Amino acid sequence: MEKASSGRGLNELLLPEQSEDYLPFVLLRLTLLIGLSLYTISLMGGIRDDMGSLLHLVNLPFHEAGHVIFGLFGNQFLMSLGGMLGQLLMPMICAGVFLLQQRDVFAAAVALWWFSENFVDLAPYIRDASIGELPLIGGNTGQHAPYGFHDFEYLLTETGLLEFDQRIAATSYWFGCLWMVGCIGWGGFILWQQYQSCQRQRR
Repeated sequence: MEKASSGRGLNELLLPEQSEDYLPFVLLRLTLLIGLSLYTISLMGGIRDDMGSLLHLVNLPFHEAGHVIFGLFGNQFLMSLGGMLGQLLMPMICAGVFLLQQRDVFAAAVALWWFSENFVDLAPYIRDASIGELPLIGGNTGQHAPYGFHDFEYLLTETGLLEFDQRIAATSYWFGCLWMVGCIGWGGFILWQQYQSCQRQRR
């Protein structure tokens, strides 16, 4: 009984009955979802340096803010890890607010899509850990920067995982891609429910 009850609770949280009577709003959201779908498809050709993309420039301030915030604890490892955590925590916070407070499930799906995209965004940086060729903040590369300046060179070296940087990067990339597709499917199902609600309202 408890499992059935928790299953119903999760279903009501993630797939609640939708009530919408303003069709242009649904169509606007559909346009956004199509845009996210096309962007997701463009990312699925393999890991590549996409440091100049619009979303990377959106993610970057949260990455750098993560270094500052977690650096307040006075621990080098946590400060280096903070960049990745900053990128991942912000969309998760947004998703939690949309889902739990505002009960806007479509917006939560978009926020979780953003969360997933950050794993794709991080993959080239992870892959570069043992190579040190990507340009870093300040113009240096990992090869020429002091030890600890390249987050993933430091993190993977300190944890003894540097030799696995390519595999970890691939895992991050494919995890992000698959979850982006899942979030688009989730958002699409919500929009279908909202469209049906609009149709019922018009009858």
